[in-house]
Amino acid sequence: MTEERRKNILDILKASDEPIIGSDLAKKFNVSRQVIVQDIAVLRAKGINIMATSNGYYISKIDNNNRNIRTIICKHKGYNSIEKELTIIIDMGAKVLDVIIEHPVYGEIRCPLMINSRYDLEKFIQKVKEEKAEPLASLTGGEHIHTIEVPNDEIYEIILTKLNNIGFLVKD
Repeated sequence: MTEERRKNILDILKASDEPIIGSDLAKKFNVSRQVIVQDIAVLRAKGINIMATSNGYYISKIDNNNRNIRTIICKHKGYNSIEKELTIIIDMGAKVLDVIIEHPVYGEIRCPLMINSRYDLEKFIQKVKEEKAEPLASLTGGEHIHTIEVPNDEIYEIILTKLNNIGFLVKD
């Protein structure tokens, strides 16, 4: 039964284009959320690249050959600035795939975000505030990198301009 559930979880994650919340999986299989967390850990131990975000679990289906993937380097502090930055990006039709910092001791630390809409952003900000979680960029004085997927080069340039105009963009 356990192995069958794990196989079914894997099938669901592979088929989904959006992250799936652990509690939704728990309800579907009539188990606790902790059982799902353990199942995910076992699947990861088997080499399956399951990512965990504030929006749930997902398996990346990134095919960078057909996508316009770019990075931006920003610097700011505070929850309001995070929301403002991410709003600019998603309102232009881009997706925020992750956040990266370059830690002086640990090197690159990358966390998936998968923020595609205002709804995703609201859930993310709400969770950060509820958990009183410090942003990852607090480890680097506010400096961080986002990997984003943009519809086209023109949109990317507009995003850069808007972030620069409010003083968030770090120029190489």
